[in-house]
Amino acid sequence: MNQVAESFLKKEHQLWINGEWVASNSNKFIDVINPCTGDVISRISDADDKDLNSCVSAARAAFEAGAWHAMKPDKRVRVIAKLADLIEDNSDELAYLEALDNGKPLSMTQSSDIPAAFGAIRYYAGWADKINGTSNSISMPGDYHTYTLREPVGVVGLIVPWNFPLVMAAMKLGPALAAGCTCILKPAEDTSMTALRLGELALDAGIPNGVLNILTGYGRTIGAAMAVHSGIDKVAFTGSTLTGKAIARAACGNLKKVTLELGGKAPNIILPDANLEKAIPGSAMGAFFNSGQVCTSSSRLYVHEYVYDQVIEGIVEVANSLTLGDSMDPNSFLGPLISAKQMEKVLEYIEKGIAEGGKIVAGGKRLGNKGFFIQPTVIIETNNDMTIVKEEIFGPVLAVQKFSDVDDVVKLANDSDYGLSAVIWTQNLSLAHSLAKRIKVGNVGINTAGSADWNLPIGGFKQSGWGRENGEEGLMNYLQTKAVVVSLD
Repeated sequence: MNQVAESFLKKEHQLWINGEWVASNSNKFIDVINPCTGDVISRISDADDKDLNSCVSAARAAFEAGAWHAMKPDKRVRVIAKLADLIEDNSDELAYLEALDNGKPLSMTQSSDIPAAFGAIRYYAGWADKINGTSNSISMPGDYHTYTLREPVGVVGLIVPWNFPLVMAAMKLGPALAAGCTCILKPAEDTSMTALRLGELALDAGIPNGVLNILTGYGRTIGAAMAVHSGIDKVAFTGSTLTGKAIARAACGNLKKVTLELGGKAPNIILPDANLEKAIPGSAMGAFFNSGQVCTSSSRLYVHEYVYDQVIEGIVEVANSLTLGDSMDPNSFLGPLISAKQMEKVLEYIEKGIAEGGKIVAGGKRLGNKGFFIQPTVIIETNNDMTIVKEEIFGPVLAVQKFSDVDDVVKLANDSDYGLSAVIWTQNLSLAHSLAKRIKVGNVGINTAGSADWNLPIGGFKQSGWGRENGEEGLMNYLQTKAVVVSLD
């Protein structure tokens, strides 16, 4: 038990506006549920439009005052790096909060989530003094000196999901701060604990008041209001494609800039020459990691007929061996789904898969009657017309098909509204590179189920989103270019 985190949970959490805790206008609260037990562990404020207006005013005043974006770059580097240091220094508390709030095993938040969060912030600290324009040669008659400036977009709204709460916040906050923007962070109502703690750490790091503001509340109310608010210059959102489309429509009001990292239905192709000792566990983890609550989850498995039986046997064995349990149990490998609502949704998908002709060979049921656990599930005899193959499930469900021809499997892989990621298993690297070009997705893993890194852009084709996050491309989302032309005649 982490005493500091337990003490933090006992608070009735207010909103973080202009560097201080502020009671919500509605004075309403939302229960925070531990997905492992279904118990209430804390409460967060339910923000409304007036709270959002206060946030926007604070962020706008901070931006116009220039205390952040006009700060000397080397100092901004140090402040952002200090925030990364404080996240690392408080790793135990943050990992504990994330595990209780989200339900994933504490071992995972300790080894993966929190290091990824402070790693992303630290990476973007290094960009804060490397934002430069260019000097351009132009062809118009006359003598001119021309150059470009890279300037921050302004006030940005950052809307993050519940599957990797602090990581997703860091992936957006890091580049926004490096660019000199002021921010309104809206965590998912299911998982707001680490985001709220981040506000206090930002103040300790020296980030000026108003530069980071944190609103908690429901996505359908406060998140939607952020998308339409005329005082917000840009929205960055990670979540479902349906919600992403609604944000894009709402953003038309003031033509705010929008980046969207949306849903996925990643194809995972195992070719006949694949190293099955790696492909089988890799494919299983690609589908079941974080209980399938990953946008890049490789949940469509296409296996060549020559190795099909061996692969299915191996993946079923892996699925049946994975230990589901409480986030605080050191033996737990997978946690529950985030909520009762999400659990019921995934169970409905499984039932629909059976009704449409699929055959369950592993899992398929809820585990126990406490918390929101679903067994890792493998469904064979599927096809691309089935609902479980077409739609993002966001749960531990793997739909498997057999193929015999490479060109056919490329068509099957591309036969999707999504285009976020894909995985290819083969020892023929020439073929692997060829397939990587032919599959219409933003990220391809070859002989790996893929992993995110702050120096590697991530984003989707088709209905998997707009723009890229991470790396230099992620930074550019928070900057705009100004051209200056000086006549020398």
